[in-house]
Amino acid sequence: MTCEIGIIGGSGLYDMEGLTDRQEVTLDTPFGAPSGPYVTATLRGRRVAFLARHGAGHRILPGELNFRANIFGFKLLGVDRILSASAVGSLREDYRPLDIVVPDQFFDRTKGRVSTFFGRGIAAHVGFSHPVCGELAALAVASARAVGARVHGSGTYVCMEGPAFSTLAESQAYRSWGFDIIGMTNLQEAKLAREAEICYTTVALVTDYDCWHPDHDSVTVELIIANLVQNATTAQRIIAEAVGRMPAARGCRCGRALEHAIITRPEHVPADVKQALAPIIGKYLPTS
Repeated sequence: MTCEIGIIGGSGLYDMEGLTDRQEVTLDTPFGAPSGPYVTATLRGRRVAFLARHGAGHRILPGELNFRANIFGFKLLGVDRILSASAVGSLREDYRPLDIVVPDQFFDRTKGRVSTFFGRGIAAHVGFSHPVCGELAALAVASARAVGARVHGSGTYVCMEGPAFSTLAESQAYRSWGFDIIGMTNLQEAKLAREAEICYTTVALVTDYDCWHPDHDSVTVELIIANLVQNATTAQRIIAEAVGRMPAARGCRCGRALEHAIITRPEHVPADVKQALAPIIGKYLPTS
């Protein structure tokens, strides 16, 4: 069954409460296997597909994630909007542990991760000055407020390579540059969602201050895990609220992101590439 809304669960969020008519769907894609099976279900009367980003048991490192397969799988399921939950560190005193941040910008500090469906004979360049869907982000902020979460409706998310956390010098540099939160996963998802013409936003869950904070060394693993658990509960409430409030139709431009982005002349696109990317480019470059 086609799903309207995709949900990506990050650290601590490996399932969703309130899902009915659950079914596990295992997909293969031209880019390999996603992180695991998608759970298709009904939530607040809407068809959704849930994917645990790091796989069952949290076994996949950020740098090992098959971002292309994960987003392509959502496309195959018919998803046109993705709500992504992610644990982050805070680079600001006023973005406190257990706060929610819905970032509106990203800064890339990863190293050589593949974050495009294109290449292999087809070139495309999507606009990415505003990397999240404004409509979906506003809905996430409103939903967070509705469930009583302390939420910040903007911020810059630094996407670092990991898996080690920042050095003190790096953390201080990010703060001096005016960045707000730091994580390891969401930028590649946002880029690929844009190429797939899927709306995307991040519900970032602050677990702790990054190492710049003078109290950082006193933070225990037990405290971080407790924050993860509490954040996961909050994230589920926000996501369920957002799904219930989701309008039937999109009013943004995300669904037309490729309209003027494909540069390669149609007759020069290899047939096998055109076939493989048909779920994404088929309305612009039909296979026949």
